[in-house]
Amino acid sequence: MEQFLLQLFIFLAAAAIAVPIAKKLGLGSVLGYLIAGIVIGPFGFSMIGNVEDVMHFTEFGVVMMLFLVGLELKPSLLWQMRTPILGMGGTQVVVSSVLIAGVAIAFLPWQQGLAVGLILSLSSTAIVLQTLREKGLMDTSSGRSIFSVLLFQDLAVIPMLALLPLLATVPLSHDDGHHGSHLFDIGTLPGYAQVLITLGAILAILLLGKYASRPIFRIIASTRVREIFVAAALALVVGISVLMTVVGLSPALGAFLAGVVLADSEYRHELESDIEPFKGLLLGIFFISIGASLNFTLIGDEILLITGLVLGLMGLKALVLFVTGLAFKVQKSDRTLFSISLAQGGEFAFVLFQFSKTNGVLPSTTIDPLISAVAISMFLTPLLFLAYDKLSAKQQISGDTRESDNIDKKGHKVILAGFGRLGTDLGRFLMTAGIKPVILDHDAGNVDVLRKFGFEVYYGDVTRLDLLEAAGAAEAELLVITISDVEKARELVELVSKHYPHLKIASIAADRTSAYELMDHGVTVIRRETYGSALNLGFDTLKLLGFEPYEASRMKSIFQRNDDAMLSELHKIHRQDEENYVSMYQKHTAELEELMTLDKNNSSDELDKAWAPANPED
Repeated sequence: MEQFLLQLFIFLAAAAIAVPIAKKLGLGSVLGYLIAGIVIGPFGFSMIGNVEDVMHFTEFGVVMMLFLVGLELKPSLLWQMRTPILGMGGTQVVVSSVLIAGVAIAFLPWQQGLAVGLILSLSSTAIVLQTLREKGLMDTSSGRSIFSVLLFQDLAVIPMLALLPLLATVPLSHDDGHHGSHLFDIGTLPGYAQVLITLGAILAILLLGKYASRPIFRIIASTRVREIFVAAALALVVGISVLMTVVGLSPALGAFLAGVVLADSEYRHELESDIEPFKGLLLGIFFISIGASLNFTLIGDEILLITGLVLGLMGLKALVLFVTGLAFKVQKSDRTLFSISLAQGGEFAFVLFQFSKTNGVLPSTTIDPLISAVAISMFLTPLLFLAYDKLSAKQQISGDTRESDNIDKKGHKVILAGFGRLGTDLGRFLMTAGIKPVILDHDAGNVDVLRKFGFEVYYGDVTRLDLLEAAGAAEAELLVITISDVEKARELVELVSKHYPHLKIASIAADRTSAYELMDHGVTVIRRETYGSALNLGFDTLKLLGFEPYEASRMKSIFQRNDDAMLSELHKIHRQDEENYVSMYQKHTAELEELMTLDKNNSSDELDKAWAPANPED
């Protein structure tokens, strides 16, 4: 027990020290974990014992991660993604397997070469998804393409586990045999029985998630004991993992299926919040164990071989991914990220190599250098992401060779920062009202197009002090910000507040949270980007449902007045207490609904009916 606690302390302390340092240096948390593993591992300070045992335990972090990924994917969304999953994912796995196997067969028997090709075609779900989330890329087009390939790879582990034993060529010693599950070994049953039990296990997960989980969680939630709900959530994931292990399938796949089935559950958010800390902790320790597993003695002895394996593996997979991106029309700007993000080996390689060893598919002499190559490729992945970020920034700067326009505008009352979709309509409105603003925009292509339509738009980065000065900020009365980039808008507000405190500011905000951030910096005139459109569409919806125009307009005005007041009130507490914030939000919403219902029932003034605007703006 003391030894276990000491090991746990070392892992947690290493993570607590290394990750903040790595994040501070811009390296990301994954690289911090990997470096921590090297430092405390057998080839660092030798502070931990059996790394392999730790990895088996922390692989459960990958299982939890896939459960959470499944929770975010409703079955309908998964069906919509079937083309990229089967198309891009299938192409990558099949082509990578064939090419890697083709190279391996030149040095190994064809059975072993095929096994190596299959195992090395997989990428690291844990590292890639963690990095994408940290960089906020999960909901981008490139993030969805990467996720589709990773999802197919995780599904492909199942047929690989079934196929690998058929490729056995290495005689097994008595101790190397596969002993199956401690609970029940289906390998002793006839083939048809194994298939039926496996299908039954998958069906049981689907039925449990669809029909049994909701009443069970409803009963548990009624106890109002949070610890019990956490225990039930963990029991669900652990139980599914055990079931999948018993029938010889990937526990990660079972957890993913359960997550997908529960994605429509009203308890989805509660499950996410309860499991997230355990997932993060186990994944962190898993990354540390990967860093600790690097065998530097073997790497030093076989430096040329392992270097060749790493470069060959990552280069070949990156090429396959780039061609796959071309074939499936991945955006040109996303292809490089798509290629480098999945070029490494995956955590399932450790599992499959061990599985191949116990089933006599691959000998230790072949597995050991390959495991080192996979670990190094995983270690290099965060560095590749960093290099990509740096290269993208440089390309943006170098590609942006156009200098800012010379501006000498004095005496204008308004500066309009940003002339995109919203800014264009606002600018047209102001100009037709007799107000000619100084218009600034940082999109060179957009500036050129707008000039063809006769707009006087100046190109330049509005967060540059000299550009603001040239635009007449010292004499202007008002700055209107229509930049959708929240960071850029906040930077501009801070700059103006410091150097031009007299300048009044009006700004758009992407959402309520962005509005709060602008309010923190003293901006009082804020319009949420889609808020006006939502109210106008609501007005039209009420009319289509039979409401009189005057009645719909009154309800729209009441809602807008009260929601604006609610925004200011909620801003005061949004950072203090989430529970109080949610309670206050619900209270305001209920009061607003009651107010609008009361107004609707009492509205009978014929004078109101005398006007009937066709549009809410009238």
